[in-house]
Amino acid sequence: MYRTNWGIGHGLKDILEAHKGPFTGQGHKGLYEILTTSWHAQLSLNLAMLGSLTIVVAHHMYSMPPYPYLATDYGTQLSLFTHHMWIGGFLIVGAAAHAAIFMVRDYDPTTRYNDLLDRVLRHRDAIISHLNWACIFLGFHSFGLYIHNDTMSALGRPQDMFSDTAIQLQPVFAQWIQNTHALAPGATAPGATASTSLTWGGGDLVAVGGKVALLPIPLGTADFLVHHIHAFTIHVTVLILLKGVLFARSSRLIPDKANLGFRFPCDGPGRGGTCQVSAWDHVFLGLFWMYNSISVVIFHFSWKMQSDVWGSVSDQGVVTHITGGNFAQSSITINGWLRDFLWAQASQDPLHVRPIAHAIWDPHFGQPAVEAFTRGGALGPVNIAYSGQWNLYAQNPDSSSHLFGTAEGAGTAILTLLGGFHPQTQSLWLTDIAHHHLAIAFIFLVAGHMYRTNFGIGHSMKDLLDAHIPPGGRLGRGHKGLYDTINNSLHFQLGLALASLGVITSLVAQHMYSLPAYAFIAQDFTTQAALYTHHQYIAGFIMTGAFAHGAIFFIRDYNPEQNEDNVLARMLDHKEAIISHLSWASLFLGFHTLGLYVHNDVMLAFGTPEKQILIEPIFAQWIQSAHGKTSYGFDVLLSSTTGPAFNAGRSIWLPGWLNAVNENSNSLFLTIGPGDFLVHHAIALGLHTTTLILVKGALDARGSKLMPDKKDFGYSFPCDGPGRGGTCDISAWDAFYLAVFWMLNTIGWVTFYWHWKHITLWQGNVSQFNESSTYLMGWLRDYLWLNSSQLINGYNPFGMNSLSVWAWMFLFGHLVWATGFMFLISWRGYWQELIETLAWAHERTPLANLIRWRDKPVALSIVQARLVGLAHFSVGYIFTYAAFLIASTSGKFG
Repeated sequence: MYRTNWGIGHGLKDILEAHKGPFTGQGHKGLYEILTTSWHAQLSLNLAMLGSLTIVVAHHMYSMPPYPYLATDYGTQLSLFTHHMWIGGFLIVGAAAHAAIFMVRDYDPTTRYNDLLDRVLRHRDAIISHLNWACIFLGFHSFGLYIHNDTMSALGRPQDMFSDTAIQLQPVFAQWIQNTHALAPGATAPGATASTSLTWGGGDLVAVGGKVALLPIPLGTADFLVHHIHAFTIHVTVLILLKGVLFARSSRLIPDKANLGFRFPCDGPGRGGTCQVSAWDHVFLGLFWMYNSISVVIFHFSWKMQSDVWGSVSDQGVVTHITGGNFAQSSITINGWLRDFLWAQASQDPLHVRPIAHAIWDPHFGQPAVEAFTRGGALGPVNIAYSGQWNLYAQNPDSSSHLFGTAEGAGTAILTLLGGFHPQTQSLWLTDIAHHHLAIAFIFLVAGHMYRTNFGIGHSMKDLLDAHIPPGGRLGRGHKGLYDTINNSLHFQLGLALASLGVITSLVAQHMYSLPAYAFIAQDFTTQAALYTHHQYIAGFIMTGAFAHGAIFFIRDYNPEQNEDNVLARMLDHKEAIISHLSWASLFLGFHTLGLYVHNDVMLAFGTPEKQILIEPIFAQWIQSAHGKTSYGFDVLLSSTTGPAFNAGRSIWLPGWLNAVNENSNSLFLTIGPGDFLVHHAIALGLHTTTLILVKGALDARGSKLMPDKKDFGYSFPCDGPGRGGTCDISAWDAFYLAVFWMLNTIGWVTFYWHWKHITLWQGNVSQFNESSTYLMGWLRDYLWLNSSQLINGYNPFGMNSLSVWAWMFLFGHLVWATGFMFLISWRGYWQELIETLAWAHERTPLANLIRWRDKPVALSIVQARLVGLAHFSVGYIFTYAAFLIASTSGKFG
């Protein structure tokens, strides 16, 4: 048919040159000359065809066995399939290698224009990116399904797995092809006595000598999953090999790659990064993926045939498969492949042998070693608990009738995912906490190796920071220089550490009551109130300290040259914009929030409470409703009684959740209304104002318009009042001093809100908070004054009681707090005059004049007095509130 040295047949050159499609330019023109002049091009085509043919042979040797009795010689079948698959894989990789050598040595771009090869090379980015997308899509989706199944299996939830018995992913197209083979004889050859295929479609069982020879191969979800893994590994192998071929002559990184040859020496990323760019490097990487791909195919073939085809046939015609048909159930998880195929194949009786690792490679050493390493009375050297069947840990949890502290109703599970709270203790299940801690520890173990420390593994923080340069250019040189800046400044490090710790401490305060971890702590109201307040105050001081050390860093350690045009420098350049925005937010929140409170107070004073402005927090209510809170009337997600999420939430996961969130006696989802809306905005005002003062102090620490050389004066410096130039309230220390008052204000509002909300909740009197928290007089009268009554009665005409010590602390706290004001008055001349008056009076008074001063007594400086005053104010404030909180709570609940 085709012309060779004789004159008959079609000329291949003519055929190729006639092949011109609408999108292929000159089409196959010139290909004939390429193929006839390049041994590598010819060898590549031959290897590609031979490799594909070899893989086809591997499949046909078992599905259409040509040799007598081959079908029942399972060992030979496995060997032949494996042998041909490996050879096919190597041949195809070799084809890519020689195609790349052709591109480097034999391809001449000057003689090729707009033909098929030229167009392929010009569109190589599109080809590779499409292949890349296909690989990423297949990888995430196919592995995602397996990992989902592994997770569901570990949690003991088979009903949520992708399998033939739960969520099905049937290979419907392949099944349709099977069915056409089964139905074909009836439609096209009515006289035929057998199916068109014994392995596809509706063929019958063929048995020889009591062994299965051929059998229709059933396909299900497990096959769908593993075939997509095949598709993934094949696409990745092709991607790497094809990229090596198409970029063999040049790339953006190395435009003259053709001059360097098929392979060339390379350097790592530290010296330009020329590794993994040569065509040889792509063949090298492609080989690994080919190994992956062929291994998965061989594993699949071996297990599928042993599970669903090969086996023995009894006299009654009952088939017993080698692995008992476990492929469909076990191969849907990665753990199943490892345990029920690889491990099971390596040991004849995996349930009893449990081989140590060496036995897999050396069976002769294995059994004696297993016996030697097995302790007396044990079944094997390895405990079944370490087999990867983690769901065993979660079996038999405590029952809901478990009596805390006793064995009655207690289970044996140590790691669970029950969700919700223990019905008696009202705390999280301890086994849930253990499970969570194990997971967090594992994440930390991995994360600990992610960043480089003294050892060479992991990412370099410096490289990461230096690479962070946003493309828009708005942050200049990004994070360049930050690594050395942080590394060389203890204040910067301390500031970051304090900021992180402060946030975590505040989170602890929130979580200790909403997700109680300790048994019965949910019923110990005084402890809950004390712990919340304790952690919030600590968080406030720590966060304020973070800004203080940030400001000290700017004064002492900041180097403008080292940080030129990076995020720190640009932040300092834009400080006016940052501060003015924060200032605007604080003013807006202050006027609007206080305005609403004052308006409501006026309306109450005029006896028209119906004219109050009450705003419902609808967004927060919607979020609560989505989680199952039904009282707001939103018909959404878990609060929608007709939705699938609602029904699933009652039966599949978290039983009792909906009851818990709708019960008003716990702190899980507090019912919120206008009072909560207002107080949240008051807290936002406090947070923004505190942040404004601290940020301004830090950003102006090096200099301001009033005092450009401020950095030369240090963190704190003596100051004068407005009468003498006004240098007070401008140092970074003064900003810290002012911010602490606002921090204490804010924490006060936070703790007042939490405490009042909860004592009304615990007393079953929520309406008191709802009605009185919308105006300031309500807070003063129905929270502070009303709950001070127990303290005021700590001592009374009838004697003392258990609250007496708190009554003393309440009074003492007020005294310390009030003393602070004496130091906080910055009118220093008045104090100096007073002290000098006292000294003069002493000198002129008998006996008192025995007291002498070596130097003239001097009043505290403004800066010193502010420190002493702040200390008294803070300590007294906290003492006072601590006594109030503990006494008012324990007085009601014990």
